[in-house]
Amino acid sequence: MLDTNLFISRIKTILDQNELSSAAFADLIKVQRSSISHLLNGRNKPSLEFIMKVNETFKEVDLQWLVYGNGNYPNENSENKMHVAIKTDKQLNINTSDNKTIDRIVIFYTDGTFKNYNEQ
Repeated sequence: MLDTNLFISRIKTILDQNELSSAAFADLIKVQRSSISHLLNGRNKPSLEFIMKVNETFKEVDLQWLVYGNGNYPNENSENKMHVAIKTDKQLNINTSDNKTIDRIVIFYTDGTFKNYNEQ
């Protein structure tokens, strides 16, 4: 059975690890921002759809860890490991675990504007 308080704690771990606000997290997994707020405040319980969106968006999240707390986070067997740390507006540290080349990174700002970074 899902322990909602522990589930919320694991969601907060994902937010902290990825340096995301709850609004940015909601945008990434394509749910309403209010649903994240309600979940984090204990007002609502997570739906199966919500759990699956988190699991699909964050490849390093193991479903067993997310739901039951079993296993590790981040999942060491994740195929798409990518860590992006933004240090300033123009300086990015990007680490990938495979030999793929990054074509571009797009950063969306809360005012609706965006910045496109191309490998040059």
